[in-house]
Amino acid sequence: MSTLKPRPGILDIAPYVGGKDSIPGFEKPVKLSSNEGALGPSPRAMEAYRKAAADLHRYPEGGSTDLRAAIGRHFGLDPARIVCGAGSDELLNLLVRAYCGPGDELLYSAHGFLMYAINAKGVGATPVAAPEKDLRGDVYELLARVTPRTRVVCIANPNNPTGSYLTRDELRRLHAGLPADVLLVVDAAYAEYVSRNDYSAGLELVDAAQNVVMTRTFSKILGRGGRRLGWRYASPTVTDTISRLRQPFNVNAAAQAAGIAALDDVAHTDAQRTNNDIWLPWFSNEVSALGLKVHPSIGNFVLVEFPREKGRDAEAANAALMAAGIIPRMMGAYGLGHCLRIPIGREDEMRAARDALARFVGKP
Repeated sequence: MSTLKPRPGILDIAPYVGGKDSIPGFEKPVKLSSNEGALGPSPRAMEAYRKAAADLHRYPEGGSTDLRAAIGRHFGLDPARIVCGAGSDELLNLLVRAYCGPGDELLYSAHGFLMYAINAKGVGATPVAAPEKDLRGDVYELLARVTPRTRVVCIANPNNPTGSYLTRDELRRLHAGLPADVLLVVDAAYAEYVSRNDYSAGLELVDAAQNVVMTRTFSKILGRGGRRLGWRYASPTVTDTISRLRQPFNVNAAAQAAGIAALDDVAHTDAQRTNNDIWLPWFSNEVSALGLKVHPSIGNFVLVEFPREKGRDAEAANAALMAAGIIPRMMGAYGLGHCLRIPIGREDEMRAARDALARFVGKP
């Protein structure tokens, strides 16, 4: 029997489990489990990725210099304040490692991304979940739970899996209520899907304050989930801190090249957004008409609530969808076991999901 023992608390972590990607008996199921870009990757990104294959024996450029410059051009940001990673997950982990430790607390909204609590426990810190109101983050509840031990506050905006968001004014009020030595992390993975006038991804807060970070990803609207790539924007001080922890060559060369090409393919990004603008309201309305509660969402997914009655509940609905070759995402790990999260795919995928739900509730 091994005498090796991990650091206290590590074995208390429930490992993150991603969305399923297969169903026995279905060669190509409709995968609606991971909030991926409905139209897949940019053709330009795929071509850049193929070209990079000839140099697989070469180490990538360690600082992602060209990629950071491309991100800076695209969003009008200073590349020196950008750090790239293997998905925004890596960058969120680095931020928690840098600013949290044993005895510290990480604060987040109750139905926020599971990795916030996992990252906190991984460094010996305590995750603290603030209650939400109607599945929306509540600034009052968040600020009420700030203590001298609070080191990091993580807010997904829009939030996954609820699809809700804090307005620009709410985000400012949250930041204004935090001590200067608490880091506010705005996880804006779904920002490109949002067109609300009162929404902010947090850029102006980063520019105005030393203790705000915005993280972004290429995995959603840019269709790069399979080749991990993300970035974060912060003050020079936070940028320097994270650069000291970041592993050398953490973003592979092919991912860098394809990332630059994806940013340049504005037409493909626009097509992804248009697809979502059409099929998010269509699917929400259709499922609501079936008598199911669909929570408002500004992301590329919806949270569908089911009766808490055996045979009509979310578990039964998941089984019915899977039997139809459609993979949704169960939400028990988020404390929402009565719900399924269903991303917005292509027209044929959304019509198939609607029809399967109609059969399930007896309204074909």
